[in-house]
Amino acid sequence: MKEFGLLRPMVDEDLEMVLDWRNAPEVRSKMYTSHVISLEEHLAWWGRTKQRDDQEYFVYECVGTPLGVVGFTQIDYFSQNCFWAFYASSNAPRGTGSRMEYLALNYVFKELGLNKLSCEVLSFNETVLRLHTKFGFKKEGLFRQQHMADGVFHDIVRFGLLESEWQQICEEVHAKLSGNSA
Repeated sequence: MKEFGLLRPMVDEDLEMVLDWRNAPEVRSKMYTSHVISLEEHLAWWGRTKQRDDQEYFVYECVGTPLGVVGFTQIDYFSQNCFWAFYASSNAPRGTGSRMEYLALNYVFKELGLNKLSCEVLSFNETVLRLHTKFGFKKEGLFRQQHMADGVFHDIVRFGLLESEWQQICEEVHAKLSGNSA
């Protein structure tokens, strides 16, 4: 999968770069926590995250350039599922989200051996709604007016993807991302 880049574990040295990405207006506006995050708040989050065994965070790199973050939370090996989220840097080239999603799905299903991957997306984030659908995610729920941002209630869309569903389309997705689709 190196042609699409790689996911490497996030380390302390990544924190300031990741915070810059996370605080970019185009990223913040599509997150549950949309205020500008201070370095102290970010360091406290990272300290808590490193202590947990049900979370993993990665930096996405392509040709040695860090371009985004992929996080897995609520990893449950007994029930074989987890949640995930991602965001790209503001200077990431077009297609970065697709490459990160492809690598994330392969990691969850092939490396972690899980059966299901879930995520939640704010309903106005149409780009990510389309992206998840393209990768085979199924809409599993709608949480109406669940999230308040800037004085407005927004719906949250819950998605899920099973390992068996991913296996049915993963080669086709790989071909499309490689530019080899028919």
